[in-house]
Amino acid sequence: MTSFFSSARDDVRAVFERDPAARSYFEVLLCYPGLHALWMHRINHWLWRRGLRFPARFLSQVARLLTGIEIHPGAEVGQRDVTIYQGVTLGGTCKEKGKRHPTVGNNVSIGSGAKLLGNIIVGDNCRVGAGSVVLRSVPDNATIVGVPGHIVLRNGKRVVISDPKEISDPMSDVFIRLAAEVHQIREQLQERTGAVLSPEPNLTIDEEWEPLIGGAGI
Repeated sequence: MTSFFSSARDDVRAVFERDPAARSYFEVLLCYPGLHALWMHRINHWLWRRGLRFPARFLSQVARLLTGIEIHPGAEVGQRDVTIYQGVTLGGTCKEKGKRHPTVGNNVSIGSGAKLLGNIIVGDNCRVGAGSVVLRSVPDNATIVGVPGHIVLRNGKRVVISDPKEISDPMSDVFIRLAAEVHQIREQLQERTGAVLSPEPNLTIDEEWEPLIGGAGI
């Protein structure tokens, strides 16, 4: 019980750290359904781990009716390290038994309406854009947007999708078109003047991360 109240105090502090609209502890305690859903989940998870599966599932549905948020009682929720906005789904994609849902790392932000589906891993320090649908695992320090989700930033640097089989990304398309035009202008300039030009900049993604952005990853 002491651990529960200690965790609850940490949760309230986390709200003040992340929500500038929070004005008082009284308001947070009474008016934040996300907190209420989390606290009820901790009770339900305690029941689930002790084999009381039906009471845990039943109370999780009661929590859903009261808060609008459904958390499966078997889900393991860490402490204060993930921000999930409204309308997010962490769901399964198959009927097989076993783990079917995502694992989300530390310091992750998931935007409104995003969907993370399947037994995938979203690494630490990731950002998932609002409305994105993530179907494959994501490395650390990445930003994912789109349907299906694809990496657009890695370690703070832009990732250019140059594989024509990949999902279209407007900014990547602009970079690729500009690179093609620059290459054409350079060829024409060399033909007309015979000048020796400096090497062209490389706008493609590095080899280390091609599998993640190609067929094996996002």
